[in-house]
Amino acid sequence: MTRYASVYPLVSSRAVARPFTYEVPPGVDKGAVVSLRFNGAKRRGVVVGLEEAAPVGVKTAAVGDVVDELPAPLVDLALWLADYYGSTPARALELVAPLKRKPRGERESPAARDALAGEAEPSQLSDSQRSALDRVIGALDQGGGNFLLQGATGSGKTEVYIQACAAALERGRSAIVLVPEIALAPQTVGRLRARFGDRVAVLHSALTEAERRDERERIASGSAPVVVGARSAVFAPVDRLGVICVDEEHDPAYKQESDPRYDARTVAVKRAALEGAVAVFGSATPRPESWATLERLELGGRLGGSLPPVRIVDLRREAGYPLSAPLLEELGAIAEHGGKAILLLNRRGVAPAIHCRSCGETRRCPNCDVALVLHRDDRLHCHHCSWEEERGTSCPACGSGELARIGAGTQKLERELEERFPELERIRLDADAVKRPGDLTAALRRFAEADRAVLLGTQMVAKGHHFAGVALAAVVDADTGLGMPDFRAEERTFQLVTQLAGRSGRDAPGRVLVQTFQPDARPIVHAARHDVGRFLTEELERRRELGYPPFRHLVRVVASGEDERTPSRLLEEVGEGLEGDVLGPAPLLRLRGRHRAQLLVKTDRPRRVASRVGALLGSAAAPMRKAGVSAVVDVDPQGL
Repeated sequence: MTRYASVYPLVSSRAVARPFTYEVPPGVDKGAVVSLRFNGAKRRGVVVGLEEAAPVGVKTAAVGDVVDELPAPLVDLALWLADYYGSTPARALELVAPLKRKPRGERESPAARDALAGEAEPSQLSDSQRSALDRVIGALDQGGGNFLLQGATGSGKTEVYIQACAAALERGRSAIVLVPEIALAPQTVGRLRARFGDRVAVLHSALTEAERRDERERIASGSAPVVVGARSAVFAPVDRLGVICVDEEHDPAYKQESDPRYDARTVAVKRAALEGAVAVFGSATPRPESWATLERLELGGRLGGSLPPVRIVDLRREAGYPLSAPLLEELGAIAEHGGKAILLLNRRGVAPAIHCRSCGETRRCPNCDVALVLHRDDRLHCHHCSWEEERGTSCPACGSGELARIGAGTQKLERELEERFPELERIRLDADAVKRPGDLTAALRRFAEADRAVLLGTQMVAKGHHFAGVALAAVVDADTGLGMPDFRAEERTFQLVTQLAGRSGRDAPGRVLVQTFQPDARPIVHAARHDVGRFLTEELERRRELGYPPFRHLVRVVASGEDERTPSRLLEEVGEGLEGDVLGPAPLLRLRGRHRAQLLVKTDRPRRVASRVGALLGSAAAPMRKAGVSAVVDVDPQGL
């Protein structure tokens, strides 16, 4: 008997907003990826539903071969994602059904190749670990749930993840462990492989297309029921998902910045609900949203010791920058007695800006409203559009030779360390130093095996790394994020300082230094005391008064165009047709030669607002194309 399927062709065009009906042979079920003809071209499509009869008046065509299979819950997940985040089903379905590449033959798996050394299973769990694990397993047996696993760095959150994964495997189910950055994957993979061997797969964007194809096949076949990866691994084609663990759940890297603009943490909750699984969100510094809304499983302090003392260095009273006298003293002790240090400076390059002392001009990118950054190649670079130019010896505005370097970046810090402590091995970790596949793993292995070494870099160095022998952790400039025009600026600063402090003293006495020009700032004071609860309580009260998440949702609309006024005019018209508290439009800095503006809506109904914005923009599509203006909608944005 002929059956009829609702199929979404996998094309990125926004025109594909509804499924089409095709004839399918027996045995084709929901989740099948099939070949088909669409608009005269050969495409792939995903079966999202089956009917015994075709709709009246619809002429159907037959699908071709089945080229892949997806778990049915993944199809439902993609359709929900498209609706919630204002995208199209076709784009959302491409997340769960990427193009299947040809096999690449027998090669070492990425999990085996990139894993760092793992750790042996502890002889016993702490009372708080056992209590948390029992609650997770109980929820797994009862149909699912969502939990916040909160505890200081070194309190044993990873062991709870691993044993929760083991419990899922014992029940014939699978597990996903998400990390916010690819940088954290090698260490997490190593820990999981130490327990589960080759049953661990890796999924992230640094793999080649062939490697991703092989890993997905291992996952789909059931030979790798444990998956580790960055945010896209939330769509891993595991069968019968039991547990999904989101490590460092506070990290903004879980938010996708291109369409579909999904948040992997929100998607994890939805996927767990669809599959009767348990979602565990872990962090030493959780988001206020998670603290307020999830059931908490608290692990308390560090296992086997206390958190290291934090010393705040007031840069207003120090002559040296980026290396103050107290920091030089601490680094000198490492050079003399051995050990390791981690230094965080959340700016790349040598100097964040070049300033003319005569006329006050700052060298700026011609395409973006941002200062050009001086790098070690003695050229000025834009970190937004990749523009670069010669530094020169005189000011292009007035001809003066009095040029000053403002501030310092990671390359400047590396150079100063080289001059002052040549005996220390320097390992830099930032976007400029880690460009090729394998660079990251190699850098982390060097640091793990070194004796007198300094790992320096941007926020990469503060995220979840666990290395033995780290005697010193230092925030070189804690002020870089405090001045950002974002309601999350204080939260991010608190998290970054607290996380970096947690890298020190795990297996020996450690010290933490925080250099700042604002020693009395609330996030720095609370971070120095390791007082997570107090900071979050105050932050939630502030957000309640202002109507920010978790008390209301945000929907952000950003328009850009070649003309300075056109984006704002478009958003003014959009804002008139919306419900809720509409803020703006407000201008944003120009990027890649295009002027920008944003509109922000505080609402209790984000899906409704996003749908309304999409309809308004759709009706204005023709005049927008004519005016050269474009717009994007971002539900629950992580940056403003």
